[in-house]
Amino acid sequence: MTRIEIPALLICGLLLLLLTGAGLYAQRQDDITAFVVVAMVQGAAYLVSCALVWRHGGSRRILLLILGIAAAMRLMALFAPPYLSTDIYRYVWDGRVLAAGINPYRYIPTDPHLEQLRDPEIFPQINRSNYAPTIYPPAAQAIFFAATRFSETVTVMKAAMLAFEAAAIGLMLNILIGSGRPVARILIYAWHPLPLWEFGGSGHIDAAVVFFVTLALWLRRPLPGWATGLALAGAVLSKLYPAVLFPAVWRRWEWRMPLVFAVAIMLAYTPFLGVGWGIIGFLPGHMAEEGFTGGGAGFYLWSLAKAVLPLGGAPATGYLVFAAVILLAVGAFVAFRRGALELDVAGATLLATICMVLLSPHYPWYFCWLVVFACLLPCFSLLWLTVATFLLYLVPVGSQLVRDSSRFMVDSIIYWPFAVLAAAEWRQRRRESLRDAEHAPR
Repeated sequence: MTRIEIPALLICGLLLLLLTGAGLYAQRQDDITAFVVVAMVQGAAYLVSCALVWRHGGSRRILLLILGIAAAMRLMALFAPPYLSTDIYRYVWDGRVLAAGINPYRYIPTDPHLEQLRDPEIFPQINRSNYAPTIYPPAAQAIFFAATRFSETVTVMKAAMLAFEAAAIGLMLNILIGSGRPVARILIYAWHPLPLWEFGGSGHIDAAVVFFVTLALWLRRPLPGWATGLALAGAVLSKLYPAVLFPAVWRRWEWRMPLVFAVAIMLAYTPFLGVGWGIIGFLPGHMAEEGFTGGGAGFYLWSLAKAVLPLGGAPATGYLVFAAVILLAVGAFVAFRRGALELDVAGATLLATICMVLLSPHYPWYFCWLVVFACLLPCFSLLWLTVATFLLYLVPVGSQLVRDSSRFMVDSIIYWPFAVLAAAEWRQRRRESLRDAEHAPR
């Protein structure tokens, strides 16, 4: 980096710290609009810092600066009370229920069987406490249990999620070094405001997803396939959506990886089978609240199609079939294309991104794992997508998603620029591959 770029990077880092304080102040004032404005300004400063390190290797001193600023921002958010989400209270509750020897999928929090576990700090803050059993899979439950054995507080739970994230950053650094990429690119993940607020601020379990996904990518090259299968199972057992990465981390015709993956998932669910199909928890109710059933108002692309085509009140079944076909086709391409024996970051990025676009989640933290891929395979389109998701906080989901003009506008602001940028990047990379093919020795 040049003598001008290093001070510029330091200024960006200090600005990010200042904006973190401003964001915390907006939260204390209970002003979500002000917070979103701060987060978007923070995103702009972040994008400038990304431009500074995009093509530079960076020295040890630069790396320490990047990691130091990242740690300082997270420490500022760690001790603040959760504001953007109350999910973490359910995490602490589930850990407490499991520690009491009770199946967390059996009862809703207000059930009389759990009355002895209620307290004035955690229980009153649990969302959907009077009608929803837990939705979180077994690995998440194990993490909740382990964290609450230290202390049944949101601060300790957030610290546990930051520990997962710190381990993931270490693995990302190792992947960057092993692939010959500049280590300064770790800034693309470490300074991104989305993981900062969703993990340091809200303590979402998606931090464990980030760790297990990164671990699966890291294990893909040096170790046998069973290790990758175990890591991917950990990601899926934390939240279900990382299952789409299976084709990207599977070695063609390798049988140990899928076997270990399947066995790990079955064994993880075995202790909870006493509730039968209740082990899926609140998943069906969650899908209904999110508008993923019935008319499918929760899917942006489906809502867009119904706005421009004469589909009337058609159910979302056709869209779900379309999405499944797309994911299966892309998965097959990624799994069987030539040269797929090595770590396929590009394939994993493609699958993860298509999954998020097709599902169009309504909560910003669902997009955090995409920042891993933006770091390992720099894509400006992914940077836009992950920064712009803060706008989703302007149209929160209540007991039922409403597809009104405000939500449609916010989703359009998020996805249309992303589509344009992604198309431009694909075109540029296509040109580069054709140029490389022309100059390749024959």
